[in-house]
This record gives sequence, C-alpha cells and structure tokens, in this order.
Amino acid sequence: MELEIDIEDWPEGDWESLTERAVDAVAQAVPELANTRLVTSMLFTSDEVIQTLNRDWRDKDKPTNVLSFPMLDRSDLVHLDPDEGPPEMLGDIALAYETCAREAEAKGIALVDHAAHLIVHGLLHLAGHDHETSEADAEKMEALEVKALALMGIANPYTPTDAA
Repeated sequence: MELEIDIEDWPEGDWESLTERAVDAVAQAVPELANTRLVTSMLFTSDEVIQTLNRDWRDKDKPTNVLSFPMLDRSDLVHLDPDEGPPEMLGDIALAYETCAREAEAKGIALVDHAAHLIVHGLLHLAGHDHETSEADAEKMEALEVKALALMGIANPYTPTDAA
C-alpha cells in the first residue's frame, strides 16, 4: 500500500514509520490490505481540524480521536486485482493530537501505542469493518485490531492494565 502522510500539529516523532508499521501489521491480519495498488492518506492533525471534518462529514460538531473516510466498497476491495490496473484510493484517515494524547494519558499508555491502535482502527474501517453495525462485527473488528497490534509488539488495548 502506498501512503501519503501529512503531519501537522503533532509533536516530534517518527509518525511516518509508525504508520508504515501499522499498515504492514494490518496487511498481515487483513490480507486484502496487502494489495500494492492501494493508496491511503494519513493526516496527523489537531482537534480543531478533526472537529471541522467531523461536523462537515458526519454532522457531529465535536472532536474525536480518529476519522476514516473509505473510498472503496468492501466488495471492490476484496476483488481488486493486485497485478493489473492503476492505483486505487482506499481512503483517508485523520488523527487528532489533543484527543489522542488525553486518551493515552487516561489509559496510562504511550501516545505512540495509542496512535498505532487508532491507525489500525482507521485502516480496518477503510477495509469495510464496522464496530457499530452489530456486536458480532464489533468483536471481529476488535480481534483484528488486537492481532495487528500484537504483530507490532503492542499490548491488547482492551485488556485492563490493572488486572490481577
């Protein structure tokens, strides 16, 4: 997958490398995302920009941690020939720094790990997975997230850290 990464309003860090690692891990968990014809844009931005996107595209006038804008239907993605044809835009993902940082701090995890989780989450949405359609779909998406994050060496974000 080709990546177009834009970083604005995020602290110094190797966000490009993190995105590439997340894409590689998700491609191992969700083989249709390993298609070399796919193009995805990744925007690391502010709560202010995310709030505008959320308001304009989802009629929700508030910031959120991650937004995904798929551009291929799941059936088109699954049947996309990896060897023939021009590049295909999978979609766009945007992460809000302030919300991500607050959530990471509240969970007691590193910002980089939380950002990785949200990138994986966004990629799965681009691939047609949706945790809001049913409990079964939510469980399937969560399992894929956990698998991809494990491939990155990141702990299961759904397991309480204070479990005995």
